[in-house]
Amino acid sequence: MILLFMTLLGLVACGGGGSADSPAAAAAATVSPVGATDAVVPVAAAVAAVPDTAASAEPAVVVVGTLDNPSAANSAPASTETTTPVPAPSSQPALRALQAPTLPRNGLVAADLAVLIAEGDATSEAIGLAYQQARGVPEANMIRVAVPQGSDSISVADFATLKAAIDVKLPPGAQATLVTWTQPSRVSGACAMGITSALAFGYSANQCGGCNRTQVSSYFDSDSTRPFADLKIRPSMMLGAATVEAAKLLINRGVAADDSQPSGTGYLVRTSDAARSVRYADYPALPAAWSAEAGLLLRYLDGSLASSPQAVANQADVMFYFTGLAQVPQLASNHFLPGAAADHLTSYGGLLPGGNGQMPATDWLAAGATASFGTVEEPCNYTDKFPKASVLIDHYLRGDTLIEAYWKSVAWPGQGLFVGEPLAKPWGFAATATIEGGDLILRTRALRRNSTYRVDWQAAGSTHWQVLSQFTAGQPRPFTWRVALPANTAGSQLRWVGPCPTQPNAQCVLGSSS
Repeated sequence: MILLFMTLLGLVACGGGGSADSPAAAAAATVSPVGATDAVVPVAAAVAAVPDTAASAEPAVVVVGTLDNPSAANSAPASTETTTPVPAPSSQPALRALQAPTLPRNGLVAADLAVLIAEGDATSEAIGLAYQQARGVPEANMIRVAVPQGSDSISVADFATLKAAIDVKLPPGAQATLVTWTQPSRVSGACAMGITSALAFGYSANQCGGCNRTQVSSYFDSDSTRPFADLKIRPSMMLGAATVEAAKLLINRGVAADDSQPSGTGYLVRTSDAARSVRYADYPALPAAWSAEAGLLLRYLDGSLASSPQAVANQADVMFYFTGLAQVPQLASNHFLPGAAADHLTSYGGLLPGGNGQMPATDWLAAGATASFGTVEEPCNYTDKFPKASVLIDHYLRGDTLIEAYWKSVAWPGQGLFVGEPLAKPWGFAATATIEGGDLILRTRALRRNSTYRVDWQAAGSTHWQVLSQFTAGQPRPFTWRVALPANTAGSQLRWVGPCPTQPNAQCVLGSSS
């Protein structure tokens, strides 16, 4: 039920790419209603850099870097300038052997997730128990609260009572939540927020309001793996299954996805529904950008002509499917792989159970996808209010869980509802740092594209950090970095430096020797 007139409003981008939906193009872009009416605050300018302890101006003790993956497009070998470190005086006590630096973890784990159960609702209780058993969620993280039933909406006052009851029961380490009921799906006041967004931020009229711009999320495209600790945001996802049987099937798909390194296809579809296909500018460059990823094929399908095919059909390996239609036909003809993410840009995909006459996001789950997204009130077609495929795919393939990748892909999520199995993690990869012989060996797949990383060394008794090696990361993939160490490392320290988790344009110490 889309209003096809176009309103001249700025279209602020989700970030990156320099396409028509970039911040620079905001003032010239056109925004259309995609169903009823709604609002946002423009994305903030670049965050000020967080200062890191500066590297010393002294010559590097050893600047040697060899890459086990020489095909990485943007990697740059370091130079080979050397000096000889000064040995510690023999009168000093024995110095501790050099330890490898710690590396940041990849993605949320079961202990980070709180499962929210509607107390007294047998279906919600059974779904919560099934999830706990499948994922090993600690009992302290199973949160039972009274939830008003019988309506797709909850009032602002009732939601405030509900959230207060949840917050007081949450364990301190909870970084995200899972909702096990399907109604209410939104919080209605002056405007409507998706309940998952309201749980993350609290209800605020700055987060919704028809075709207005809404508040930007500081979690968007960040590298944080502890969003509540870092940003005071607990991303939330509604499982989205109305029956226990459907919930168990969905949960099983999420578990089956873990570490599966799937070989599948992502479909990025532009349709003849121009107002709902505004995300297409993000699509054409992605197949080439990810062409080196073993097993993953991305396909951009241009169906902008009404005579062109408008939907993906009869495909056996769907891993991603992003499109723009009020109703997406032939979903049942496709086979979605475990961990698949899929959504369509329309107005009421998140208004459960019926989508206000449009296709609800839960239809993707019923067809076999593991997670999806929809909005709960008329948002207009700001691309920032919907998932950005380039950001979602990037974070997912770098090792994020599905809830993290989906949440990080939406710049203005206030009107949105995230549904699915949150902990699915197909590209899991435990980052490690070890010292083998005279080398530090770092193994990870979480490196941020086009960002600089380095290994610093501090000699025993010195206050200066010296760069051993640095490089610029290319396409995210399993990666091994071998760094030659100085001859005398007793009592010295190492640190791993790269983009700050919450401010990727700045550099931070990501890990150091214990």
